[in-house]
Amino acid sequence: MKNVELLAPAKNLETAIAAINSGADAIYIGAQNFGARKNAPNPLSDIEKLVNYAHKFYVKIHVVINTILNDSELPQAVELITKLYEIGVDAIIVQDMGLLEMAAEGKLPPIQIHASTQCNNRTLDKAKFFDEIGVSRVILARELSVDKISEICNNVSCEVETFIHGALCVSYSGQCYFSYSNGGRSANRGECAQPCRKKYSLIDDSGKVILKDKYLLSLKDFNASQSIEKLINCGVKSFKIEGRLKDINYVKNVVAYYNNLINKYANRVSSGKIFLDFEPNVDKTFNRGYTDYFLNGRGQCFNFLSPKSRGEKLGKIKRIFHNYFEIDAKLNPQDGICYISDGEMKGFLVNKVEGNKVYPNKMDGLKSGLLLYRNFDSAFEKALDISKTVRKIKVDFTLRDRKLSVKDEDNNVVFLDIPVGETPNNLEKLKSNITTQLSKTGDSDFYAGNIFITDDDIPFLPVSKINELRRQILSLLMDERLKNYKRITQKTIRYAKFPEEKMDYRANVYNGKAKEFYQKCQCEVCEMALESQSKIPSNIELMRTKHCLKFASGMCGKPCGKLYLQDVKGKKYPLGFDCKNCEMVVYSL
Repeated sequence: MKNVELLAPAKNLETAIAAINSGADAIYIGAQNFGARKNAPNPLSDIEKLVNYAHKFYVKIHVVINTILNDSELPQAVELITKLYEIGVDAIIVQDMGLLEMAAEGKLPPIQIHASTQCNNRTLDKAKFFDEIGVSRVILARELSVDKISEICNNVSCEVETFIHGALCVSYSGQCYFSYSNGGRSANRGECAQPCRKKYSLIDDSGKVILKDKYLLSLKDFNASQSIEKLINCGVKSFKIEGRLKDINYVKNVVAYYNNLINKYANRVSSGKIFLDFEPNVDKTFNRGYTDYFLNGRGQCFNFLSPKSRGEKLGKIKRIFHNYFEIDAKLNPQDGICYISDGEMKGFLVNKVEGNKVYPNKMDGLKSGLLLYRNFDSAFEKALDISKTVRKIKVDFTLRDRKLSVKDEDNNVVFLDIPVGETPNNLEKLKSNITTQLSKTGDSDFYAGNIFITDDDIPFLPVSKINELRRQILSLLMDERLKNYKRITQKTIRYAKFPEEKMDYRANVYNGKAKEFYQKCQCEVCEMALESQSKIPSNIELMRTKHCLKFASGMCGKPCGKLYLQDVKGKKYPLGFDCKNCEMVVYSL
């Protein structure tokens, strides 16, 4: 089986540790600056604590430096990256080509560089470019099919990472300027205001309303669980869960779910066994309904009714009464329930449950036959709250020739001499005591596998001494593990021909070093990043997306006039349709 990585998000140290204990092989997290989730910063002291915890299990730490940087920020970013390397971080995730230029000039430490999905990695040519310049990993766009992912994996030597779960950006990543055009909050600067989750109407050039006041740009959440085996066979190295703003229970549940799933098809690149004390279920975690997006062809990826969590499907109300209803589903007090009424998502809390009788805190809009969903399972959340899930490394003990040895699953070995002592009165009882006490690894990071005692010349050892030897040798083993942990260094970044000869604002060039890098890669930057311009030009691409409103409204392949997206304040955005590539474009007016 292939060796693969499950990459988990973390907004803070606590969440990161929970993700590791739930089965993550690597963590991506933001530092205090320059991450695309500005609201998820972390001090260097916390990242250092995380590194120290993660490396015990040979789990890697990736830090996001994936915003575009202005000229004054570039030296600050270099200083931050240097500090991250010094505290043991394994990789940085970057968008700005200025950092690649700094790396090429030898001004970055030899920390692995991953090309963020914000680099708009949606073609084989783009992936090959990053491979040729020497980045360690390319993170693919979410919109790619299994076949396209396979093609890329088969034609690059660097590692390939792909998303498998979480929220979807409607636009190609790194190519969305919708938030910036609406209020100056740039997605490429970590400040996205998520205008895609707001209401719009679809109208034609005569003013006819085709779709009114719907969440027309809001997508369901990504779930690639049915395609994991295919993606492993493609050659994907890392499987990424979205969610650096998600709460700790979300991360625990989703990571544990994919940990169990991936274990069926592949080996893992980190160490340790996960001892779960809950049954993971991604239907019980925040989701807007699920889609596999374009992995296996176009499907219904949109949810026009609400951008809020829908959760798991329960079933329909069987009968309705004055202050309660009946349903064939197990509910709990304090469950959050939602439903669609008059084209809107509504909800209530469960006050009391008696068998199949459910007493909600309000009865507004409830009727027989209404389909209900549970978007907050109080019992499940409580189980996650109190979860004591742990991760432990298997070790085998051997007692031979008056030496105690312990070997872990990564073949690290240490030895201890058995102290001189009196001959035991009962050798077999002593052996039994030694076996029993060595197996009691307690709250250490290890659990006992095989225990071999091949020595008959063992001095008497009281239980207290056996326990002392166990603690001592396991401490030595952890020191040995950490000593033998190897960070993979970054290859020298070099220059290669960029797939395009000219680039406009969509290259997201925000500093002189980025422009210089493109020039050395034989690409002329004709226009600086939109964020450097004082006014949004008219008739430029604000967003390019595989989500198509013609398809969603049943007009695919049918002639129609000019279509517009109109917000609730009446502001209109012209739409364009690149039917050859099956893409929709939102333009500035």
